[in-house]
Amino acid sequence: MQLLATDIIRIMIHLYSWNVNGVRAAQKKGFLDWVVETRPDMLCIQETKAQPDQLDEALRSPEGYHAYWSSAERKGYSGVGLFSLLEPASVKLGLGIEEYDREGRTIIADYGDFVLINAYFPNGGRDHSRVPFKMAYKADFLEICNDLQAQGRHVVFCGDVNTAHREIDLARPKQNEKSTGFLPIERAWIDQVVEQGYLDTFRLMHPEQEDAYSWWAYWGNARERNVGWRIDYFFISPGLRERVVAAEIHPEIMGSDHCPISLTLAA
Repeated sequence: MQLLATDIIRIMIHLYSWNVNGVRAAQKKGFLDWVVETRPDMLCIQETKAQPDQLDEALRSPEGYHAYWSSAERKGYSGVGLFSLLEPASVKLGLGIEEYDREGRTIIADYGDFVLINAYFPNGGRDHSRVPFKMAYKADFLEICNDLQAQGRHVVFCGDVNTAHREIDLARPKQNEKSTGFLPIERAWIDQVVEQGYLDTFRLMHPEQEDAYSWWAYWGNARERNVGWRIDYFFISPGLRERVVAAEIHPEIMGSDHCPISLTLAA
């Protein structure tokens, strides 16, 4: 029997987010086995790099899950997906802003109890040419989150934000001061998010934990040496704070240059 969002009766809700860096490649590395074993209530994936019609049925709609895909017009680029055991009351693909939505960056799912937003934030580019686009997306994204809160809604947003917030959130902060992903303007947006009351759930539960990263470059044995960045997040609006049970990073899970992160909420 399929459940509706209004039928939530579980004691805990387990949410996961993972930039899979190509969902078809991840499938070949055991992604679906991990889904079956872990059984998230909601799983948000980013950088799917695929259109739904390019996927086999097992991946396009895993057994027991409602699946939603927002894909980029450009093949093999960007894209996000949502697998949900609970059927949302509604799902919106995109922010409603064409310049972002043509890149398949956002899914907004309304569960009644809260609104879950899965996002793949733009990369600023090595030459910083996409930093203005990234900052524009960030500004419009936050405005939509704030509008939802103004309507009295709880908000959970997650995904690859492509920004490390503080020096503790990457292994080589000094060497990356001029690199996209750690530019002052990019970090200042996360400051703004926090100042407006949103909570970085990992830091809520692990305020000063060091060497906790969610992305590692493929070169230089970065993952083996844990030379990484924490650029994947679960943020919540302040009204959900007392419901946070756990927030974790799972570096032991392979299959991408990112690892999954998780948030457990009391229902």
